Amino acid sequence: MENLIQPLVFVAITVLIGWVTYRKCRGMNRGGDSNKEYFLAGGGLSWMFIAGSITLTNLSTDQLVGMNGNQMALLAWWELSAVVGLIILATVFVPIYYKYNCTTTTELLEKRYNNKHIRAMVAVLFLLGNVLLFLPIMLYTGSLFMQSMFNVDIPILVIAAAFAVVGSGYAIFGGLRAVAVSDTISGVGLLSLSLLIVYLALDAIHFDFSGIPAERLTLIGGDDSPIPWHTLLTGMVFIQIFYWSTNQTITQRAMAAPTVREAQKGVFMAAAIRLVIVPLIIVVPGICAYKLYGDLGDATYGRLTGELLPGWLSGVFAAMMAAAVLTSFNSVLNSSAALYVCDLHEKYLNENTNVHKLNTIISVTFAVLAVLLVPVYNGADSIINLVQQLNGLLSMPILSAFIVGLLFRNVDARAVIATVVFGIALYAVFTFVWTPIHYIHLMAITLFACIALALLLNRVVYGQRAVLVFFDGEAEAVVGHN
Repeated sequence: MENLIQPLVFVAITVLIGWVTYRKCRGMNRGGDSNKEYFLAGGGLSWMFIAGSITLTNLSTDQLVGMNGNQMALLAWWELSAVVGLIILATVFVPIYYKYNCTTTTELLEKRYNNKHIRAMVAVLFLLGNVLLFLPIMLYTGSLFMQSMFNVDIPILVIAAAFAVVGSGYAIFGGLRAVAVSDTISGVGLLSLSLLIVYLALDAIHFDFSGIPAERLTLIGGDDSPIPWHTLLTGMVFIQIFYWSTNQTITQRAMAAPTVREAQKGVFMAAAIRLVIVPLIIVVPGICAYKLYGDLGDATYGRLTGELLPGWLSGVFAAMMAAAVLTSFNSVLNSSAALYVCDLHEKYLNENTNVHKLNTIISVTFAVLAVLLVPVYNGADSIINLVQQLNGLLSMPILSAFIVGLLFRNVDARAVIATVVFGIALYAVFTFVWTPIHYIHLMAITLFACIALALLLNRVVYGQRAVLVFFDGEAEAVVGHN
């Protein structure tokens, strides 16, 4: 009977979250078959749901499993530096997205460059990253955690398929509204239990870190560490700006509020959670587990929680982790559908489409592809480091398009399109052929090379002089020339 408590509690909590989400969303006003309803929750998200959805969209098993799997304090810098990215989102990008009435972040590019092709190209790049990288990795890490925690022999691919079915259901039938509500409900439980695990892990080692190698406790990374200290001064800040301020999956939540102020309140609250709570829960358990078990890699978090929590409570935590996987998965799925519908299908195939039907077809297609790609990531040495490194193929070239578009006027879109392609090729060379310095430094080099080339092509090839402008969120004023 005791062996049944954990799975029964897990199923009960999972069903309860789904039922509460359904009741909450059913009572809200709906805008019918429209992009705004499916992808921006009808513009009706309050700051609380924005904060909860941003937090849970990012905080999933790829963070809790992947970062704790490194078993070192240094990984906390990914979360601490994220606070900067969220502040920039709230103060710089949110007012701009609302000024241009954007549904997708890429829509801003079309309106700044007056060219739909650059919007479509960047949307395709986002989709490639989501479908080939983020969706399958979320399914893999979530399945690995469940397999480790419940100590079952069920194949990872089967668990991943179950996650995909349930997660896509939120994205298909409830849109962003259901995603945001389930995020917030799950977030309260996940953060609370994650902090409890921090305490239990510390108690298990009697709050004594002796015997743990110094390199696993320091926040100052050496040259051979995953995050050398000097990378915090170069590419790290740009990685965070890209992820939090231009990535559709994150900014979509901030664009779904009734007002700019409401959106900013939600983003600032998400930043506070990221600063105070998240660094503790993504590194401390892993460090403690190193003293308890040694180097376990990405299996660390599942074993630790399975052994420290009593059966009934581990069932609750497993349900919260499952919810985190589902919310992150359906968030990326919903944003991917938004990119396809708004940036590609309606622009090139059919402007007047049945959003619900198309959203269903696209979501199912992307979910199936993600499940099929799960085996590709099985056995990776470090999921979180792999994600960050491969993400550079797209992040810096895309960010350069946003920076040039916002800082300059009179730039030909063709120059920027060529530059984005160049940036992908350049970073591919840095990653797969020649890596002279740390990849985070190479991201900064890629970004500045892209910006410089875009302005050069604009002047030399297309004969246009870029004009530097200043954005205050409401108006732009010419402050100089390039």
